[in-house]
Amino acid sequence: MFRRFSLGMGHRAVVLIGLSLVVVQGTTVMAQDHRNATSAHGMVVSISVEASDVGAKILEQGGNAVDAAIATAFALAVTHPSAGNIGGGGFMLVHPGDGSAPTFIDYREKAPLSSTKTMFLDEQGDYVDGGSRKNHLYVGVPGTVAGMVLAHEQFGSLAWTDLVTPAVILAEDGFVLNHLAAQLNRVLERSNNDEFKRVYGKSGGDEPWLPTDRLVLPDLGRTLRRINELGLDGFYSGETADLLHEEMQRGGGYITREDLTAYEAVIREPTHGMFRGYDIYSSPPPSSGGISLTLMLNVLENFDLKASGRWSSETVHIIVETMRRAYANRAKYLGDSDFIDIPTHLTDKLYAKGLAEGIDVTRATRSEQFGPPITLVAESPETTHFSVIDSTGMAVSNTYTLENGYGAGVVVTGAGFLLNNEMGDFNKKPGLTSPRGEIGTLANQIAPEKRMLSSMTPTIVSRDGKVYLVTGSPGGRTIINTVLNVTLNVLEFEMNMREAVDAPRLNMQWMPDRLGFQAAEDPQYADLVDALRAMGHTVTRGGGGDANSILVEDGTFIGAADNQNGGASGASESQ
Repeated sequence: MFRRFSLGMGHRAVVLIGLSLVVVQGTTVMAQDHRNATSAHGMVVSISVEASDVGAKILEQGGNAVDAAIATAFALAVTHPSAGNIGGGGFMLVHPGDGSAPTFIDYREKAPLSSTKTMFLDEQGDYVDGGSRKNHLYVGVPGTVAGMVLAHEQFGSLAWTDLVTPAVILAEDGFVLNHLAAQLNRVLERSNNDEFKRVYGKSGGDEPWLPTDRLVLPDLGRTLRRINELGLDGFYSGETADLLHEEMQRGGGYITREDLTAYEAVIREPTHGMFRGYDIYSSPPPSSGGISLTLMLNVLENFDLKASGRWSSETVHIIVETMRRAYANRAKYLGDSDFIDIPTHLTDKLYAKGLAEGIDVTRATRSEQFGPPITLVAESPETTHFSVIDSTGMAVSNTYTLENGYGAGVVVTGAGFLLNNEMGDFNKKPGLTSPRGEIGTLANQIAPEKRMLSSMTPTIVSRDGKVYLVTGSPGGRTIINTVLNVTLNVLEFEMNMREAVDAPRLNMQWMPDRLGFQAAEDPQYADLVDALRAMGHTVTRGGGGDANSILVEDGTFIGAADNQNGGASGASESQ
């Protein structure tokens, strides 16, 4: 099966209604499920149909998976402004597919040079501005552009300008809003940022957007043109850097030109584990995702979950107890490895075996057993993940974010891009851990140029050197558990890609001591929920983010976009 979508440029505009495609100012095309695709020539799966289509076209032009990922990332900065970005940061995992070792590119935001441990506290120890993160104070030094440049230097095959130009066109020519119209209307109603309203509002925010309206972003287009022409210098110096510096001065933020000049994306060795004979590659610190995922799979390998059945109370209980222990370890030990030492035992199978032996298979453990009774501050679910694979087997798993939806809610005046509010991911009250949600452990306290702890878990599963599964998710701290759910569904329970992505998810984060289950109110799972409650679990409705994933079966790439608005685009035979 091969699918193709227009970018919505020129004389035709594509409008998504439910799972159908309708061409405006042209002829109607056959309705299709845009979330599913198969191809033997490459695949891109993301939250945005337009961005997935950009990446697939790069593959058709002879670009590799990294080329397509870079183009997709820049396109998402236009079409998915709540999380797609050039003003944020994230992680890219690359599996070359040629027998060489996978590579991890860390382009997480950094704390500004002027940062201090108590920068968000007043003299009384209370949060400045009441702790609101929708302002200039919480902006970390952006890393996305540096990350894409580094990825291109290491793996790119097409010219840089070929990869950024599609995003320039999307910004300058515009795109049809579809589902984004309702979201923008809600955000604009709450926004107190004049530039955000000017850039993203219809008639300056005075009129509501309609799904058939076209959003044109000329300021963002000019910024992307500078990046297109100058690479790093198009963002971290020159006009864009000046505009960002001036925005920080206006809003009382901390980022300076020196911060921008000093920023570097870095290459790290991925976290590597084994599960049932499969190689599991994922994110190292400053993300907590890869270590936590590896720890959980190591624990679960001690149980025959398949024999018990995916939805037996025994299987679910063991998975939940494993999550509880992994997240307790996460809170205690993990942070930026450039600043702290990460214990090596967290990925050791012997340590995991000890944790497995400590699980009572008939009764829930109280989370307080692993630490003080606290409720962790929520991490925003507004991240975005996309997966890519090309015809040679090179694969990319990329997760990046602005942190909260639309980040700090601040658009850089004259530059048209949104800024992150990632500084809120640090432990902001040193030494204080309380039931109100403050976490003060040393591992994730603020320091200049330190990268804040993340839950992002871009993951690639391979066997005998060949990629089998590419996955990841948004969802704040639920990300790690979402990836675990999908990985287990495929490797342990042998689900197909659509089944693995659609299956209801489990989420236990140690604190609060409750089990989130997406199907908690579904009558089909009533007996399971009753059994879990009888074992001592507090079961509530909840789950995780969007697992935009790719499975490789018999040389065919099977893409499954999770969100109802997401897109899976296969490359055509012309590659």
